Amino acid sequence: MTKLKLGALSDDRPVKLSVELPAAVHRDLVAYAEVLARETGQVAPEPAKLIAPMIERFMATDRGFRRSKAGR
Repeated sequence: MTKLKLGALSDDRPVKLSVELPAAVHRDLVAYAEVLARETGQVAPEPAKLIAPMIERFMATDRGFRRSKAGR
């Protein structure tokens, strides 16, 4: 079993953003969604649905960001 950094995605009210990604990043998002679906037993999410949880996870594990955020 693969250990992914993301778990099942929660259904939350989104804020719409327009982002342009390199094709290679999009392909990796599609592949990640497929692996995530196998791991969670859910339907593969749209690749765009992975971006927010990935950014959230990145920021939550960035020690420098957490320190600067706490020092505000």
